[in-house]
Amino acid sequence: MANILIVEDEKKMQEIIVEYMQRGGHICFTADDGIDALVVLKSNPMDLMILDIMMPNLDGFSVCKIAREMSNLPIIMLTAKGSEDDKLKGYDLGADDYMTKPFSPKVLLAKANALLRRSSLLPADTINAGKISLVPASHKVFVNGKEIVLTHKEYELLYFFMVNPEQIFSREQLLNRIWGYDFEGTTRTVDTHIKTLRQKLGDEGKHIVTLIRSGYKFEVAV
Repeated sequence: MANILIVEDEKKMQEIIVEYMQRGGHICFTADDGIDALVVLKSNPMDLMILDIMMPNLDGFSVCKIAREMSNLPIIMLTAKGSEDDKLKGYDLGADDYMTKPFSPKVLLAKANALLRRSSLLPADTINAGKISLVPASHKVFVNGKEIVLTHKEYELLYFFMVNPEQIFSREQLLNRIWGYDFEGTTRTVDTHIKTLRQKLGDEGKHIVTLIRSGYKFEVAV
């Protein structure tokens, strides 16, 4: 059971999503626009947000950006737009997954459950590498003792790298491991997330090494 915030201005669509999330055993909170969504986020602990892009008052991209400054909860974005650039913009702002309308509510529930599952099934011990400390129990990451805020997917990438040091992974392998085999995006998504992850890690971003024509690996001693 999880607390899920559904941000959708089309009432019929909102009701359908709520129905399927409740079938999955989840507690649903709803918002009709971006401003209401931020009010709900500030007042209630959420485990996941399903966020429409085209909304009155404040669009989904803006909500995603602000939400990322508040929390690292998983975010699934909904849109009538299907272009790769729109998806990449969502991922750049911190979205974890994307569904283009019209979509199957069953698939949406499956994606939500997958994200929630990945969030909750991580070991509790702190993992250290260089000046990076990762605490799976709280999903917190510290660099040189200072906490940094990562998106859910950035966190999953860093966790995956840190528990598999010195192993080389292709972009396709990372895409399948972190985003899942049913993910609709491309390997550019991996590059985008690794770029932002390195930026947030600062000097410690050097541990994530790019191997030409091979992919990436996490080097402990750099």
